[in-house]
Amino acid sequence: MDKETTIITHSGDFHTDDIFAVATVVLVIGEKQYRIVRTRDMDVIETGDYVVDVGRIYDPATKRFDHHQGNVGTHENGIPYSAFGLVWKEFGKQLCGGNEAAAKIIEQRIVVPIDAGDNGIETYNKKELLRPYLFHNIGEVFAPTWKENAQGINHDGAFGEMVEIAVRILKREIISATDILEGEKYVEEAYQKAEDKRIIILDKRYPWEYVLKKYPEPLFIVKPDSQSSGGQWTVKTVRSDPDSSFASRKDLPESWGGKSGAALAEVTGIPDAIFCHAARFIIVTGSKESAIKLARLAVDNKE
Repeated sequence: MDKETTIITHSGDFHTDDIFAVATVVLVIGEKQYRIVRTRDMDVIETGDYVVDVGRIYDPATKRFDHHQGNVGTHENGIPYSAFGLVWKEFGKQLCGGNEAAAKIIEQRIVVPIDAGDNGIETYNKKELLRPYLFHNIGEVFAPTWKENAQGINHDGAFGEMVEIAVRILKREIISATDILEGEKYVEEAYQKAEDKRIIILDKRYPWEYVLKKYPEPLFIVKPDSQSSGGQWTVKTVRSDPDSSFASRKDLPESWGGKSGAALAEVTGIPDAIFCHAARFIIVTGSKESAIKLARLAVDNKE
């Protein structure tokens, strides 16, 4: 039987970076038996097989990943590493099956924001009334409250629960990033083959927004409906910038917005037109052929 692997992090309050750093290590060691020790005792810390977010040493060769001593480097955008970032930098590509591009997607999606938050760097305008619900908030709500602390409930059990959640998230992120990269190749191929590059037709629900963002022509996507198993198809608008805006390069016709059934069929002239969102970014129809006709109508529309 393999020796039990010891993963050490700090005791007391937990944060998103130590949760995800430990979760990443759990994925690295795979099927091996492990235990998580939360401590600040240096004698105990020295016994760890992996030590993250504590110990004041960053040395991947000895599996030490603390960032509190400073001078551990930054991401390409200048955000300093936290423990999560340091662990992902070392093992992310390996966990993605050697796919560096997939590891980079995950770095940008979750590692950099978590590292920024742990280093006290704002990633959104906190003056806005509506604030995003972050991984940080999830960690806070799972931590024992002051009242639970007074009842003798400590952070260790909640930390273990959060690590399990983070492991599941990372597994899904790896699958998602890998499949995104594969799917984007088909989108690129569809764009290159399209006779009218204002309308891109996809035979599956490939991730298309970041591929088509590079090209100025696409206005509408024709693709199978993600919500239907009955052969329905959709036409979706291409957003001006999927990172920062919901605005489309061209909206669906104003006269279609909010209509469905017979009313939509009448205004479009397409008998199996089913539903058009009031915001005019998507329309659903009963067949691929009808979706293509609707896209062509939308392209030529002068409203």
